[in-house]
Amino acid sequence: MSFSYRDASAADRAAELARVRAKHDELVGRGLALDMTRGKPCRAQLDLCNEMLNCLGAAELAAASADPRNYGGIDGLAEAKQLFAAYLGVEPAEVIVGGNSSLTMMHDAMVRAILFGVPDGAGPWNGGARFVCPTPGYDRHFTVCEHLGVEMTAVAMTDDGPDMAEVEALVSSDPAIKGIWCVPRYSNPTGITYSDETVRRLAAMKTAAPDFRIFWDNAYAVHHLTDTPPPLTNILDACKRAGNPNRPLLFGSTSKISFAGAGVAIMAASADNVADQKRHMAAQSIGPDKVNQLRHVAFFRDLDGINAHMRRHAEIIRPKFEAVAAAFAEELEPTGVATLSNPVGGYFFSLDALDGTAGRIVALAKEAGVQLTPAGSAYPYGKDPRDRNLRLAPTLPEPDEIAQAMEVVCNSVKLACLEQLD
Repeated sequence: MSFSYRDASAADRAAELARVRAKHDELVGRGLALDMTRGKPCRAQLDLCNEMLNCLGAAELAAASADPRNYGGIDGLAEAKQLFAAYLGVEPAEVIVGGNSSLTMMHDAMVRAILFGVPDGAGPWNGGARFVCPTPGYDRHFTVCEHLGVEMTAVAMTDDGPDMAEVEALVSSDPAIKGIWCVPRYSNPTGITYSDETVRRLAAMKTAAPDFRIFWDNAYAVHHLTDTPPPLTNILDACKRAGNPNRPLLFGSTSKISFAGAGVAIMAASADNVADQKRHMAAQSIGPDKVNQLRHVAFFRDLDGINAHMRRHAEIIRPKFEAVAAAFAEELEPTGVATLSNPVGGYFFSLDALDGTAGRIVALAKEAGVQLTPAGSAYPYGKDPRDRNLRLAPTLPEPDEIAQAMEVVCNSVKLACLEQLD
């Protein structure tokens, strides 16, 4: 039974509450143990790259621009810079190819700014630096700020990206605001792609801090679920046109393309920013894992190879996304107590229920054997002011597990919301 909970009579809601509670008890009794907490690739996705483990031989090593087994090449192997420049839509000289984690590169870029400052600035960011955080957003971005003592200011997400009127008002008036986090394509967790207008305004907006930085985490650049992905304006080009070439720091990785724990991370930026990062990197390392970089080049070869590979990923995970959307449409949409995002790429759904219910939903789902990301995770300091947002990650479970997990999630939402309306 599904009907509008708000419009129902008290007697009908009471009957539905009794039914949903009984369903919860039955689900608890099944003894499920399912995980929808993080956006991990499933085994079938990881298996797509197994040949990468054997794609380097003497010929590939001999043909490389430099011996990848040796020291050096702080900014990465030339062939990898060429491949990932095409991936991010920049020039090879604007690329730094690193280790396996783009989050590490973002963390290190923030640390360097705090300790030493950045081009265009008057000194280190230490002591009161603040960052704008579009929400709901990526919890690990917020963890970096919290860990390093960078104060976070939340702004709302819209269907076009962050609320730019709010962003522009903040950054133009406060010189302590040094940057903004952005996941521009298939944003985590809402799945939206920034509009051309949003990118243009980010590039051109007036900032009180001359050393303001956009941390542009394009984690899902090629993670499409359709053959007609939404376009995304190139932020580095937009900033150059606006006279702010040093504003963006672009990040990405192959963590959800090849092996999640053994991919290749990349950063791109202006010549000044690249030189600044390399200066600090030289004190930190003698060079990255260039063997792994060459392995990726040999396996993918070019951007067309990456795109073809990602179409195979989409074939695996698209049915999982469809299963989540179908369960929501059947079980929750008629109740009127929840909304679900409609991603056409990326790794997540964003679900909003009634205010004050997210924590209860997570607890109910856990009782029934389904682990969800903690309520509030998509907000700075883990605090959702409306306690209503949940992030669903459908990629890791098998298709039959998705159906079971969504049965639990939908019933938990119903129960928590009915309790709230009671």
